[in-house]
Amino acid sequence: MEIKQVSPQVKVHDNPKQRKMKQRRYGRGDLFWAYIMIAPLMLGLFIFYVYPVFQTVYYSFVEWGAFGNYKWTGLDNYNKLLTDTDLHRAIRNTVVYIVLSVPLSIFLSILVAALLNQKIRGLTIYRTLYFLPVITMPAAVAMVWRWLYNADYGLLNYALGLLSIKGPHWLTDPNIALYSVILVAIWSSIGNNMIIFLSGLQGISSSYYEAASIDGAGTISKFYRITLPLLTPTIFFVGVISLISAFQVFDMIYMMIGEKNIAIESTQSIVFLFYKYGFTQNMKGYASAIAVLLFVIILIVTFIQMKLQKKWVHYG
Repeated sequence: MEIKQVSPQVKVHDNPKQRKMKQRRYGRGDLFWAYIMIAPLMLGLFIFYVYPVFQTVYYSFVEWGAFGNYKWTGLDNYNKLLTDTDLHRAIRNTVVYIVLSVPLSIFLSILVAALLNQKIRGLTIYRTLYFLPVITMPAAVAMVWRWLYNADYGLLNYALGLLSIKGPHWLTDPNIALYSVILVAIWSSIGNNMIIFLSGLQGISSSYYEAASIDGAGTISKFYRITLPLLTPTIFFVGVISLISAFQVFDMIYMMIGEKNIAIESTQSIVFLFYKYGFTQNMKGYASAIAVLLFVIILIVTFIQMKLQKKWVHYG
């Protein structure tokens, strides 16, 4: 019996020149309209984000006059940063704000998200109540808390008075004013972080918990050995955005403390100091140097976070 050998089929490829001509023929019109569609967005990003960055860096090397004229001063503004006691105090206040507000906010947000991830009655109502501060204007939040903190007729001191306790001056005492602002910052950030953590929790497969239950693991053991390790990518993301936001705190301090408050020196942040120099004292060149310094600090801290996350964040 004669066996015929079947030659394998050879796949014929298109000529590279023909393929390139086809791409050009079918792609030119699409690329043109694609660029037209993204042009407004790219133009807006350049005008309102990219250009101001380079403009601020340039202004940090000049001295801004009273009538908008400026002259090149080199590194004078940056040399002043080294001896400005107000800036050193503002950096210290910002660090205290970050160290206390960010970890506590993340911890409480995880706790609330874990509780609201359970099947309980009225779950939608609880989630809505926790998220309400997020959709409320920061100015409104600050004004409400300013009224609650009022030393004379505020609700907090009234409640303490019922217990025969003399309430402190929450927003005018330099020793506790910053901590009062931190408390409000933690309260107002829980809702947003809770939603992010809730989505992370719902992305964890239930099979892990079922297998752990078969092995006899309890609720606390499941939380520490399953929930937290699988939630580390979400914790890392929330930590990065929370840290960047904390470095830029301004509205709470401006609305609750104010420029003429005796406690402003013990509560002012780096951004508040930038505002004071740039818009109150008209020292826009030095204010630009402060903005560049803050940008560099945030860049370095974020870079460190990106490097360290490889050691404790578990993907998959």
